[in-house]
Amino acid sequence: MADSPGLPQLSSGSVLTVGTFDGVHLGHRDILRVLQERAAATGCAPVLVTFRPHPLEVVNPPAAPMLLSPGEEQLDALVDCGALSVVVLPFTRALSRYSAESFVTELLLERYRVRELVIGFDHGLGRGRQGDAQLLTALGNRLDFRVHVVPPTLDGSGSPVSSSAVRSAVAHGDLERAQRALGRRYGFRGVVGHGVQRGRELGYPTLNAQLASARKLLPPDGVYAVRAQTTRGTFGGMMNLGGRPTFGEFGRELEIHLFDTAGDWYGESVSVEFIRRLRDVMRFDGVDALVAQLGRDAEDARLALTQA
Repeated sequence: MADSPGLPQLSSGSVLTVGTFDGVHLGHRDILRVLQERAAATGCAPVLVTFRPHPLEVVNPPAAPMLLSPGEEQLDALVDCGALSVVVLPFTRALSRYSAESFVTELLLERYRVRELVIGFDHGLGRGRQGDAQLLTALGNRLDFRVHVVPPTLDGSGSPVSSSAVRSAVAHGDLERAQRALGRRYGFRGVVGHGVQRGRELGYPTLNAQLASARKLLPPDGVYAVRAQTTRGTFGGMMNLGGRPTFGEFGRELEIHLFDTAGDWYGESVSVEFIRRLRDVMRFDGVDALVAQLGRDAEDARLALTQA
């Protein structure tokens, strides 16, 4: 994958798709499947053009959503979508003023040599999202590139899978619905930082994960069964997402206790997936009551991991 223009593999042209692709959900994967099929049929390079930051962060910051796959998490999600070049365009005020035709001619044609464009049914390209399927098809006919419009991918209720629908599911704690739409469990990437080491004192040492992006969307506060991928392997565990009301601490933290391992993890990268929500964050009358509950949480989390 690549994140710069002028890609040498585009000498024969590209089959290209463009969009934010937040979450890389099943609808996105259907677009990428068609992209790969057309690239194989034409001998052109498959290319995904995406943006950072999210366009709404530039054109309408109050409406900008928290993200399912900010930054490198998006590239992680694309790993199993076949070999393709990923171009990350900085989304600026200047770029937001491009008309659909200017975006196509100055970027997709001149820079990335598009021969075929693959888009979703609800695509909107350029200023005001004016470049819908109809307009892009007309531009393709005039400028000599083909446009393939991929129909919606439907969820179990018959509604189109979308990033906004997945965000709603995550925000409301419906991780099963999010998993069905994503085709994988929801999770996050972080780096282990320093905490107050209270978990160690309680007999449940924790990794304090610091999110790679402040715009990462998390589910509601609670205690979760989780699975963590680390440089030392994959481990099950339990995580407190939220505060520590028993100690009068209400800042939102990510504290992960991993099962069957120990050691110093400071500075290491960790990728965590949510397995099951176990309970709310609670205030206990004392340390003994908290430790007893942590024991029950560990049993529940281990059971959830065996059922995952």
